[in-house]
This record gives sequence, C-alpha cells and structure tokens, in this order.
Amino acid sequence: MAERHAISCFVTGTDTGVGKTLVSAALLHALAQHHARVVGMKPVAAGTTLVQGIEANDDVLALRAASTFSVPPALDNPVLLPDAVSPHIAAARAGLRIDIAHIVACHRQLAQLADAVVVEGAGGFLVPLSPLETGADLAQALGLPVVLVVGLRLGCLNHALLTLEAIRARGLSLAGWVANHVDPAMLAQDDNIDFLQRRLGAPLLANVAHQNAPDARTLTIKLPPTWQQTLR
Repeated sequence: MAERHAISCFVTGTDTGVGKTLVSAALLHALAQHHARVVGMKPVAAGTTLVQGIEANDDVLALRAASTFSVPPALDNPVLLPDAVSPHIAAARAGLRIDIAHIVACHRQLAQLADAVVVEGAGGFLVPLSPLETGADLAQALGLPVVLVVGLRLGCLNHALLTLEAIRARGLSLAGWVANHVDPAMLAQDDNIDFLQRRLGAPLLANVAHQNAPDARTLTIKLPPTWQQTLR
C-alpha cells in the first residue's frame, strides 16, 4: 500500500504551561472542519492520575477528546510516565528509555490512518528526553513543520527567539505561532505581539485571550491554506 501523506505538525512552546494542549486541541477542531479523520498525538506524557481505575494523562485525554476517531493508545501516546517531572527523570524513575525511532514509527502509522495528525511535544523545545536526547531531537526525527505557542508573560520575547533559533538549527520550518495571554497582568502585551510578528517570520495563527477556564472549542485558528486542502 502506498504511504499516505497526512497533514501533520509538531506543537511546541516557549516553556511548559503555556497552553500547548489547548492550542493542539484547537488545531484538531480547526482541521476537523476540512478533514474527516483527525487525530492528536502526545508522544511523551509525564504525570498521571487514576481515571476510572486506569492511569491517564490529562493532556492525552484532551487530545483524544478533540480527535475525530480513536486509535490504539500505544499509537497516540507511546510513552506514558507516572511522575509529573522532566521526561528524562520520569523515564529513569519508571525504568524506561524513550525511544525516538519507535515514536517516529508510531507517527508513521497514525499518518496512514488519518488525514491530519497534530503532535504535541512535552515542555519546551529542548526538554530532555534522556541524558543525551531532547524534544528537539524528536522534532527533527519527525521532520514536521512546527507551531510555536508563545506564553505571553515577562521574558517571552527571549524565550520565543531562542526557540526559533533552535527550530531553525534543526532544519525545521516554523509554520506559524500562537500568542497565548497566560498572564493577564503583563504590561505592553500588544507591543510584544507586534515585535514577534516582525521577528518570527511566520503567520500568527491565533491570538488567545486569557481564559479562567480555557476551552479549545472557542478558539479561532487561522490554518495555513495548504492544511485546508482535501487530501487526494
């Protein structure tokens, strides 16, 4: 069978807690307006709670809820780690090794099943996955266009530009970025957005207002035109 070329992207952030899962779910909802089979993937999830007697990760559950069809858990979340700490520490505590090649193989299978796959990274772009490998190594191995979520708070300009340099250093393209107003008290938020629009060299896909109870279904995402085209 010929390999299908599903639309796919890798979602990263300027830090942890900047809204990657919210944006990833919103991307899935937006893609579902154009494609029937849309699925989220959280390759590495650290931190679980008991849900109906089963260990589960909140980010993984959110992506599954925003997907249009179900896949085996081993495909959309190949690595599930109990402790909510950096993945390399969580993996060591669990006696596991995060295998990037295996994650790439899982993504390849999802791309055969789906029209669109949204991959949410863990933490920031260079989050450690092992003593030697990082999330950037995973993104490079996947070779997908990147969507950068910028958490608007003091220091975000430095974090955004450093992440952009790291993305480019891996030979990856920045497909777009999202401004997420995580700190409503931040001064000069519009000035920060204007600066990033000039410097990031990629379209602003969404400007997300601060929400006490964020709901991905309420976000408006401006998908790149090629992501809206029907697959043949």
